[in-house]
Amino acid sequence: MFNPDTTQLMKKWGVDLDASLRTLALTHRSWAFEHDTKHNERLEFLGDSVLGFIAADWIYEQFPEDTEGDMSKVKSASVSEKALASVARDLDLGSYIRLGVGEERTGGREKDSILSDTVEALIAATYLQYGIETTRTVVERHIVPLIRTATTLGPALDWRTAFEEKARAMGLEHVDALRYEIRGEGPDHARIYTAKLYLADTFWGEGTGSSQKVAKLAACEDAYRRLTGESR
Repeated sequence: MFNPDTTQLMKKWGVDLDASLRTLALTHRSWAFEHDTKHNERLEFLGDSVLGFIAADWIYEQFPEDTEGDMSKVKSASVSEKALASVARDLDLGSYIRLGVGEERTGGREKDSILSDTVEALIAATYLQYGIETTRTVVERHIVPLIRTATTLGPALDWRTAFEEKARAMGLEHVDALRYEIRGEGPDHARIYTAKLYLADTFWGEGTGSSQKVAKLAACEDAYRRLTGESR
């Protein structure tokens, strides 16, 4: 259910945003199209880059012995759609997003893709109003726990790399020919993607998600578990 009173959200977030920026950051395109107003996708674009920089900078400083590959894996896991959606749920962010009728009916307030995009929009709004140092403080407050968790994930840190490395170690052929077949179903506002992973023509794994990226990662996890004989 939509909650127009964002007082508690701003307290949890860490700074109080101007009304106009706050409203824009919380406006999904489905609402904008129905009400002929602006939506938060430009903020998402900016927020993604600001988040990436802050996360990379923190990881670089805190893990001086890590390789570029190690740092990249930790960063990817800690700013992923799934990770940001967990931040959003801690904030109860779904309750404050302005959604169109279609998204409301199809559970948009709980979709990882919408939740994570809105977190990025809030990051951008914070940056535009307060600058990089205040934004750094806010972002680190929410993502440092995710970064610390990411360092303990093992193969779950990067399912594709884990699968490729294990496949090579086991002598599988065509690892360099890894490819996906992706199918999307449903309306644009509620599209679900299914990805199938192949090495050349050999099927290895399948996964679904609200975006192609999430579906691919799920397929890689499935492939890794099939290869190693692990259950979920």
